[in-house]
Amino acid sequence: MPITRRNFLAASSLAPLALGTANAQKKIPVGLELFSVRAALAKDLMGTVREVAKLGYEDVEFFAPYFSWTPEQARDVRKLMDDVGLRCLSTHNAIGNYKAENIQKTIDYNKILGSKFVVIASAGRPTTLDGWKAVADTLAEGHSRLKPAGLRGGYHNHQAEFTPLEGKRPVEVLAAGTPRDFMMQFDVGTCLEMGSDPVKWINDNPGRINSMHLKDWNKEKGYRILFGESPAPWKEILAAAEKTGGLEYVLIEQEGSDFSEFETARMCLENYRRIRA
Repeated sequence: MPITRRNFLAASSLAPLALGTANAQKKIPVGLELFSVRAALAKDLMGTVREVAKLGYEDVEFFAPYFSWTPEQARDVRKLMDDVGLRCLSTHNAIGNYKAENIQKTIDYNKILGSKFVVIASAGRPTTLDGWKAVADTLAEGHSRLKPAGLRGGYHNHQAEFTPLEGKRPVEVLAAGTPRDFMMQFDVGTCLEMGSDPVKWINDNPGRINSMHLKDWNKEKGYRILFGESPAPWKEILAAAEKTGGLEYVLIEQEGSDFSEFETARMCLENYRRIRA
């Protein structure tokens, strides 16, 4: 059809509507950090994965014990995830998994599981900013070993990283000392506990908050509060992560509660859906 001024204007008027529709359809997968159901996982790995899928989760994050599996176990877990409609977009790892002698196994297992991010879950307890700079160097080096395999590195913060040391928060040192495509996996609860502003942290690190651990906290119950039940501005936190942080997926994490592990996971998912409605 020949392009006329009328046709051009009609097509142009539809463009904002189409963009708005695309944004409205953007879906952030919600997963479960399997530490939340660690007792069940230790007893029955495959049964726990099936139950998490039944609850309605779309993603799971395996933590450090996955590294002790055999390759056959890893392939069996991947087949089960495929069968029940789950993905594993990231794993939690000891920092030793980035070492030269361990990196190939780390790559192999994460490729089997279909992961995109190999996240370091703890760096010990450096007592100086120079110690944290050394951690950043280790993270950057590990990231460079992962990239040729199509994987990316990441780091999961805890309370220590948001606790000022020598006038600066260690999490800022880690962000400054790692590449821009290295993920700063954001544990929101520990940030809240330390009195930092989660929205500001996200906005200060555009494109690097590719996943968040949706862990809640308050003074009365600590981390035993269910996700979404504190006064934290969760709608604003999630909106900032999507708009600025480069959010690709979220993970609910619960360290414990007044309910069973699976009941807790179910209730937290319901709260998440309520917040996102």
